[in-house]
Amino acid sequence: MGRSVAAERETPEQLAKTLREAITRLNRRVRQARPVGDLTFSQLSALTSLQLAGALTPRELADTERVQPPTMTKIVGKLEEQGLVARTPHPTDRRQVILAPTEQGRAVYAQFERARNEWLATQLAELAPDERDTLERAARILQQVARG
Repeated sequence: MGRSVAAERETPEQLAKTLREAITRLNRRVRQARPVGDLTFSQLSALTSLQLAGALTPRELADTERVQPPTMTKIVGKLEEQGLVARTPHPTDRRQVILAPTEQGRAVYAQFERARNEWLATQLAELAPDERDTLERAARILQQVARG
C-alpha cells in the first residue's frame, strides 16, 4: 500500500534543513560563476555590500561583512588600490569616512552580476517548464520568508 502525500511531506524542521542546505549549495555555485579576475571572494563581497548599500562607513561595512575592522581595512585597501572603492569625508563626523563604489567598481559589480545571472539562467533553461514554474513560485515564497 502506498504512502499518502501527507505522510511523504517533510516536517517544518526537516524542510528547514533541506532548504538551508539547498540554498547554501546553490549560493556557493552561483558565487563560483564569476569572471576570473584579481578580486577575492572577500573583496567581491565587500564591493557587493557597498553597491547594495550605496555607501557605508568602514565599521558599518565590517559589521555587514561580519569581519573585524582590521580585516576590513585590508580588504578596502585592496579595493582602493584597484580603483573600485573611494573614500569621502563623512558629512557629519569629521573623524569618519564614507566608502562607496567608484564608477569602475560599479562596472565590475555589474560584470559579476551578469556572469552569475547568465550561469543561473543556463541552469534554469535545462529544466522542464513545470520545474521552472515551481521555482518561480518558490522564489516568491522565499522572498516572503526572507522579509520575515
